[in-house]
Amino acid sequence: MKKKLNFFALVITIAICSFTIYTPLKAQKTIQPRSKASPICLANFLGEDNNYIKVTYGQPMKKGREIFGNLVPYGKIWRTGANEATEVTFTKDVVIEKKNIKAGTYTVFSIPEEDKWTIIFNGILGQWGSYKYEENKTQNIAEIAIPVDKAQDEYEAFTIQFEQTKKGAEMILFWDKTKIAIPITFKKGK
Repeated sequence: MKKKLNFFALVITIAICSFTIYTPLKAQKTIQPRSKASPICLANFLGEDNNYIKVTYGQPMKKGREIFGNLVPYGKIWRTGANEATEVTFTKDVVIEKKNIKAGTYTVFSIPEEDKWTIIFNGILGQWGSYKYEENKTQNIAEIAIPVDKAQDEYEAFTIQFEQTKKGAEMILFWDKTKIAIPITFKKGK
């Protein structure tokens, strides 16, 4: 019985190999993915006890345009990226500028100004752009004023990065010559 199974396995293996060897190479085609104008990006930070922060955002490009005050107008709600509104996940309760935010996933909006940005965490997920912000703003979890800083370098692409601090992390938004550093502290305990 064992010899029959081995023979059967050998016949199947030969058949599969024969089919693969004789498949015309012309039938194999590499399909190049389309380059997106604003690719989806991910930034994350791993804190103590495996707690983490994860941000998913669309990454718009400068392309020679004037960004803040023009493409992204001052005083108006912005999706904080491109296409779908940016989303952030906290696996543990955090504190940002004395505002308590429970563990969970939130949409991140912002209102850029020349000297400060208002960063908004909203409880409605899967939003496209900021088109429905007005009807969903009752779901805002926190609104936090963050001062504008000048970036050392010029950023062609909108970029979100994390830097570790003594108390947790800074979630830093860069674009053009603008830098917004959002201080995040994981709450102690559960």
